Amino acid sequence: MNHKQKEAIKKLRGAGRSYLEIAGQLGLSQNTVKSFCQRNQLASAISPEPETINVTLCRECSAPLIQTTGKKKKHFCSDQCRHTWWNAHPETIKRKNGRTFSCQTCGRDFIGYGKRERKYCSRACYGLSKVIRR
Repeated sequence: MNHKQKEAIKKLRGAGRSYLEIAGQLGLSQNTVKSFCQRNQLASAISPEPETINVTLCRECSAPLIQTTGKKKKHFCSDQCRHTWWNAHPETIKRKNGRTFSCQTCGRDFIGYGKRERKYCSRACYGLSKVIRR
């Protein structure tokens, strides 16, 4: 790649052309153009603004959330709001069908998820069952 091509890449990249368009116009490899642009901080010369489809509110704090086309819908503005909201609304968690079991150590009924047969309601009861057997 000569000096003339380098200047042309800078000019075309500044005009918003893609790597493929520049490579085709200058007769270079797309990877050559991309590498040159990355080394010379021209990689983000074109950054199209994301289209916003609508604005919704955070479920916890009601802060405005900008939704972007082609992305998953946002429900929370931060991890802190997400954790707070889910801890306050555990009934809305979609869980698989749970089955009711009775703990073999303390006799308490508990709900178990998954395919395995559950014997104990907690690790503490499991530990006690090992001590009781001895």
